[in-house]
Amino acid sequence: MNNKEYLVISRSNGTTRTGAPYASLKVATLTETINVAVWDMPPTVGPQVGGLVVFYNLRENDGKKSCDFRDLKSCGEPLLDHPLYNLLPRPVRRDTWDDVVHHLLGYCSDRKLMDIIEEFAARFYEPFSLYPAATSMHHAYPGGLLNHTYQMLHMLEGLYPCLPYRVKVEHCILAILFHDCAKMSEYSKQGESQPDMYLLGHVYMGAHWLHNTLKSKGVDDEETKRIVHCVLAHHGTREWGSPVVPCTQEAIIVNYIDNLSAKTDTLDGAGDMEYVGALGTHKVAPIADESRR
Repeated sequence: MNNKEYLVISRSNGTTRTGAPYASLKVATLTETINVAVWDMPPTVGPQVGGLVVFYNLRENDGKKSCDFRDLKSCGEPLLDHPLYNLLPRPVRRDTWDDVVHHLLGYCSDRKLMDIIEEFAARFYEPFSLYPAATSMHHAYPGGLLNHTYQMLHMLEGLYPCLPYRVKVEHCILAILFHDCAKMSEYSKQGESQPDMYLLGHVYMGAHWLHNTLKSKGVDDEETKRIVHCVLAHHGTREWGSPVVPCTQEAIIVNYIDNLSAKTDTLDGAGDMEYVGALGTHKVAPIADESRR
C-alpha cells in the first residue's frame, strides 16, 4: 500500500467506448508529476482540482498509469501549512493584475478604447479568478483563466516596446482581455464542459461579446472589425478552430502570445519524459544545476 499524498492539479472526465465513466487526473508531489487514468469514476465522485489523493494500487502499462476508483482515497484539501499547498497555482493578486493593466495603458493614446480596457479589466478580474482556462491542457485549474490572460498581458507589456514598427497596442490589449472570456460559458467553475462549448464555442462567443461592446461604445466600424479579427484569429489556423487566420500585425502578436502562454504551461504540467499529446512532444527533465547544491 502506498500512502503517499498527491495534489490534483487538473482533472478531466470522460467515458470509455463501452460507456463507462473515467477521470484523467494530473497529480503532483514536491518531486514528481504524473498522469493517472481512474476507471469507473463518475464526474461527481473522487478528488477534484486542489484536493489531495492517495493511490493504493497504481498500475503501469507501457508507461501509462491507471487504477480503479476503489483503489484511491480522497483526503480533502490541503491547509496552508501542508507541504503541497503551494503546488496548485493560485489566481494572481488584484494589485498584480491592476499593475500590468496600468502599465499597458501608459502605451495607449486612444481614450475611447482606453476607457473600454479599464472597464473590462476591472469587470473580468473576479469571474476570471474562478474559472479554468481549459479542462486538461493549459491553466486547467480554478483561476487559470485569470492567470493565462495575465501572462499574455504581461508578455505584451515586455514585447511592445521592442517592436520596430507601429502597432495599435489597444487592439492587442482588448483582444487579450476578450479572447478567452467565453470560457466562462464553455466550462463550469469545476472545469466541466457546458453545452455552449459545442453549440457556439468560445472563439465566436468572445468575438460576439467584443463586437457588441465596441459597437455600443461608438467605436468606428473599421476599427471594430480589426479588433474583433484579433479574437477570431487567435488560434492561428482553421485547423485549430479559428474561423480566419491572422491578417494584421496585432492579430499575429495575440496569436503568438496566446500560444506561448498556453504551450509552456501545458509542458510545465507534464511529468518528466511523458508524451504531451497537445504538443506532439516528450518532455525532457531539465539538467540539474550543480552550482545550487
